[in-house]
Amino acid sequence: MAEAVDPHAQADLPIDPTPLGLLDRGMSYHRQGRLADAERIYKAILRQQPKHFDALHLLGVVAIQCQQARQGAELIEKAIQLNPDVAGAHSNLGKARRDLKDYAGALKSFDRAILLDPGFAEAHNNRASVLLDLNRPREALASCNIAIDLKPHFAEAYDTRGLALENLGRPEEALASYDKAISLKADFAAAYNNRGNTLLSLRRASDALASYDKALALLPTFAMAYCNRGTAFIKLNRPAEALASFDRAIVLEPGLALAHLNRGRALTELNRLDEAVVAYDKAFALQSDLAEAEGNRLLAKMKICRWDNFDSDSTSLVSSVLNRNQIVTPLAFLAVPSSNEAQLKCAKLWIAREYPASDRHVWQRQRYRHDRIRVAYLSPDLHKHAIALLAAGLFKCHDRNRFHITALSSGPDDNSEIRQRLRESFDQFVDVAACSDDEIARLVGKLEIDILVDLAGFTFGSRTAVCARRPAPISVSYLGYPGTSGADYIDYIIADRIVIPEQHREFYTEKVAYLPNSYQVNDATRIVPGKSLTREECGLPSTGFVYCCFNTSHKLTPFIFHTWMRILAKVPDSILWLLETNTTAADNLKKEAARLGVSPERINFAKRLSLPDHLARHCLADLFLDTLPYNAHTTASDALWARLPVLTCLGNTFSGRVSASLLHAIDLAELVTDSLDDYERMAVELAMHPERLAGVRNRLAANLGTTPLFNTKLFTEHLESAYSAMYERHQSQLPPEDIFVQS
Repeated sequence: MAEAVDPHAQADLPIDPTPLGLLDRGMSYHRQGRLADAERIYKAILRQQPKHFDALHLLGVVAIQCQQARQGAELIEKAIQLNPDVAGAHSNLGKARRDLKDYAGALKSFDRAILLDPGFAEAHNNRASVLLDLNRPREALASCNIAIDLKPHFAEAYDTRGLALENLGRPEEALASYDKAISLKADFAAAYNNRGNTLLSLRRASDALASYDKALALLPTFAMAYCNRGTAFIKLNRPAEALASFDRAIVLEPGLALAHLNRGRALTELNRLDEAVVAYDKAFALQSDLAEAEGNRLLAKMKICRWDNFDSDSTSLVSSVLNRNQIVTPLAFLAVPSSNEAQLKCAKLWIAREYPASDRHVWQRQRYRHDRIRVAYLSPDLHKHAIALLAAGLFKCHDRNRFHITALSSGPDDNSEIRQRLRESFDQFVDVAACSDDEIARLVGKLEIDILVDLAGFTFGSRTAVCARRPAPISVSYLGYPGTSGADYIDYIIADRIVIPEQHREFYTEKVAYLPNSYQVNDATRIVPGKSLTREECGLPSTGFVYCCFNTSHKLTPFIFHTWMRILAKVPDSILWLLETNTTAADNLKKEAARLGVSPERINFAKRLSLPDHLARHCLADLFLDTLPYNAHTTASDALWARLPVLTCLGNTFSGRVSASLLHAIDLAELVTDSLDDYERMAVELAMHPERLAGVRNRLAANLGTTPLFNTKLFTEHLESAYSAMYERHQSQLPPEDIFVQS
């Protein structure tokens, strides 16, 4: 019988005790991946010759491979002091410095390596990786190209090149580069992972999933591939499978902060919000500067109305944004007490990371000449959604003699009644949900659209990257996101003088198209509340004054809730009627009421109903109480349409001034207060003086048909005036400028 062969049997062979013999043996162990044995040999050499260049250098490399970058850098620096002219040593020092996030130092090391050996392809490729760390993708791409010219079959350089192209907003080219890397190195797990990320950016989540699975088949311990695989499941609306992937990533790499962050997202999708908070806590503890960690943690707590440390958490998050230490989802940031300055910085940070301007514009500065102005509305919400319900009348009312109106629907087709109505309201309705951002941008160019209107901004399902490709001469932000985009490729934002007063103008990167009344469109043909509901049917007590607020739970801040509790304490037998978005929030609100001395029984929760029934139940309430810093928007319109007065307090930012805009447009400006003290006082007075409230309600009912708020035709004419002014400036070769539409 043949004896088993030990692949490491040479370790038992005699070792030449001279430094040269020891070095040969140490390098042999090193090549085999026997790092502990190699380390032992290199140290033996240094005991004989403390200034042995190769031993110091290679011992430093071992340290880097063992995730001891600082020790590795110190050892290699000592080696370089002995011999400063070895390119490989400078390159390895660059790797250590990159691991230590000393990107400037790493770049200096790779530059030195290249100076010593201009043909050092690996150093050019490593230099490209550091340039990507420094958000300098154009320079990174140049370095990758040099590496490939020097070494045409350099798979790793093609992989890095793909990352650079992805960062430059050129995903199709990035995909081709990854495919080339894989063709050169079939077992290249990292390239499959990066390929999956690009496919995900192209909205090809199923293909991305297959690419991640291939990476994991090649390298089953690849924690980041599991993390990215989970993100693909999130995109595919499969949160349970996403959670399993994130959990596997954490088993493999417990300190992977991104996996904990994404685990929180999956738990949020599964409505396991308490667990989501724990996941976000862990992510933030592991990496406090991880993009979105601090903001997502606070938002998750706000969704369940868990307000421990709310003031300090909010202050910390705003400070992090102002100091550019934290990237936060702008939509989440709107609900946090902040400032216009902070919201602008938040948007700019988000744009720089997620949607940087593409270096390849679709529109090539030509001026289209059509018989009608071509306007395209890009939205993921052209189905049973608040945006569609608000704007349906607008699309129908556009003057077809002057405008050609296109819908670019990037969201789901729910086959609803409103979806069918929308299809019939446009000159052309194009479903682009399955298209990549590049494909949509090219379509906009092919259609020769004059004005592209983004109805989503930073809301769920948005396609901001389409605008980043400059597909049309004029880009406009409207309706979906109540704030600045922070992007220099968005020319205009539609607003009014209340949501963006003159003193706030400096905090918007867009030029402002000011409409004469409220900026928010409303549909005059929407359903009128008809069915009568009883208090008993809605779980309300038979008597007593009913304050209500049907905003989602994350808009309920502690200072607003405490104000509401003081109002209840002053108005006998009054109750507060809220929308139940999750049971945890309801439980926490009842506990907080009890802590403040108000019986939890005085807080009632409304279940979600169909829109007609939801509008109908407004008649059971006496007064709608608004929130700060994020107002009711569509929710306020719903209340006013249902003849329910809305009491608001004027906020400091766009999102906190919308209700005031609506109330001014329906001639009920007396319901807009300037302080929470006045807000509290008026809420009590209206309850204690029913004749005064009755007068307000009567005026509201009368004003529905006579004031601008629900006059869709008038609103459309004003918006078209804004579009015409934008178009005329462009045709006259004038840059965008603020526009003031007259009433």
